Parts: sequence; C-alpha cells; structure tokens
Amino acid sequence: MTNISIFSHPDFNQHERILGFYDATSGTKGIIAIHNTFRGPALGGCRIWPYVNEAEAFKDALRLSRGMTYKAALANLNLGGGKAVIIANPKTDKNPQLFKALAEAVNDLRGKYITAEDVGTSVADMTIVKQHTDFVVGLPVKPDQDDGDPSPYTAYGVYQGLKASVKHRFHHDSVNNLTVAVQGLGSVGFKLCKLLHENGAKLIVTDIDENNVKRAVDELQAKAAQPDEIYSVKADVFAPCALGGIINDDTLPQLKVGVIAGGANNQLFSPLHAERLKEKNILYAPDYAINAGGLIKVTYEGQDFTKKDVLRHVKQIYTTMLEVFEEADKAKILPNQAADRIAEKRFGYNKGPQH
Repeated sequence: MTNISIFSHPDFNQHERILGFYDATSGTKGIIAIHNTFRGPALGGCRIWPYVNEAEAFKDALRLSRGMTYKAALANLNLGGGKAVIIANPKTDKNPQLFKALAEAVNDLRGKYITAEDVGTSVADMTIVKQHTDFVVGLPVKPDQDDGDPSPYTAYGVYQGLKASVKHRFHHDSVNNLTVAVQGLGSVGFKLCKLLHENGAKLIVTDIDENNVKRAVDELQAKAAQPDEIYSVKADVFAPCALGGIINDDTLPQLKVGVIAGGANNQLFSPLHAERLKEKNILYAPDYAINAGGLIKVTYEGQDFTKKDVLRHVKQIYTTMLEVFEEADKAKILPNQAADRIAEKRFGYNKGPQH
C-alpha cells in the first residue's frame, strides 16, 4: 500500500477497517474494505480486475464498499457494506491458491466481512472459497431454488427500477416501444436485455466482447453500437451495466436520453455529474438503489425459500425507486442525495463532530 494515503483519500468515508493482503505462493495482491457494520456484518463481493496500479484498486475498494452500505440500508437489510478487490486478470490468473488467500484474509476479519461473487468471479469460484471460510455467500443451494447465481435477481431488480424511473419521468411504466441503450452485456446486462425485449422494448447494445453483441442482435433483435457510440445514440433510457465512472465530462454532453437506469456500480464519475444530469433534464436512478437485487437474493441463503419469495422481495425495488424520486421532488434535491438521505437514516451515519 506504498504511497497510498488512507484517511486523506477523497473516497475515504469513515471506513471502519481496510485490510491489504498478499500471498507469496500465488502472488495474490488484494484489498478488503469494510465501510460500515451498524446494521450487521459487511457484505460485498470479491472483484478481480487487472487494475493499472494499487491506487486504482484501493479507490475501487473504498467506493464499492461504501456503495454496499447504502445499498443494504436502502433495501432494509440487516447488513453493512464491504468489498474485496484483487489485482489480477480474471481470465488468466485465477487459481485455487488465489481463492485460498482470499478466504484466509476474510477469516482474519472474524465475521465482520462476508464475501461473494462480483465482476471477475463466479459461483464456482466461491465454492473454492467456501472450502476455507464460512464467511461466503452466493453458493449453489437446493435444486428447486437456484444455482447460487445472483445475476438474474440483480437484472430483475434493475428492470423494476427502470420501470419506476420511466413512470416518474414519462408518467407510465411500460417499456413497450421504448428505446433502451444498454452498455455491457455480461451476466446482468444480457438478462436485463432479455427482460426488456420480452416486454416490447427496442434495444441498442454495446459491449467490448463482440460475441456478446452478436448474441443480443441474433436473439433479441437488438441494434449494435460501438462502445464509444453508445453515449450519443438517441434513446428513451440509457442502462449502464458495465463498469463505473461512465457519466463524466466527456460522455455527459453526448447523452440524448430521458432516463439513466442501469446495473453498474458508481456510474457517476463524481457527484457533480448528478447536478449536470438534472440540468439536462435526465432522470438518474441511483445505482446502489436500483441494483440491489443480487444482494437481496444472497440474504436468503440458509433459509427455506423459493425463487418466487426472492423475486417478490426484489420487486420492491420498484417502490423504493419511487420513494427516492418523491423524496427528491419534495425536498428539492437530487435523486442520489435523496437516496443517500434515506439510507443514512437507516445505518446511523455520523456526520462527524460539530463545530
């Protein structure tokens, strides 16, 4: 963690604990950030990504763990927020020793952090982690429930939140004949596209993997766009489902949509971009509010439940999003500020000493 400031870092937000870990056998370098445990143990997936440097990994861990606290609180779950990030290429560097190193780091935190899958990790990876720690979720369960993959529930939650956003912005919640531009066709993005297609939406899609785009074109009658073109297409809704920071000074002026509602975390490069979206009359659905479906799903593990039980709970994201927008209108603040306000009341946010 050389040359990385912690307490003065712009993304440090009263984080309770930050653990850096290294495994000499596998060369694994990772960071676990625990943001807040007021409501319960911190839960958040493990992200494996080829970060440019340690500073970028550290920043991601701070931002993602904070987002998990707010996400859990807004979903009314008895959980706090945390995240693990590992600096590695998920296509070439994953191996059993890497996941053992992750599990040992998780064990060092003695239950204050629970891990799961995220970008670059899978249900199969978590089964390896489970061999070395009990503090892991997102695992295969009973055949009549599911295979442990939270992405269908994340996608369903995003779909419900997108419909709520459409209702607030366009005064109806049908996606039939609406044009939705989707960025990122991974496990969540493609499932979202399928739901949209089944309900009559017209799709414009992009992904860095051309095979994913071809599949969406062939199976869902989507129109393909190049990755750098997706920001400027004319659509009713833009659904970012890839990585964060994509609403920024370069992309925001290009947007020709009425709503932004997608599954990616940390979509805004900075809070200032929320104000600029409002100036452009674009309704922004706060990402941690709309993409909580997967988190909701894993809280059911270890219980006797059916898919219908989980989907019924995830469907409440529709109501939560309307609550956020109504609070924003009532208080004359931005939607992300309204979501923060609601969440902070629930997880006991301490604004610090008063002077």
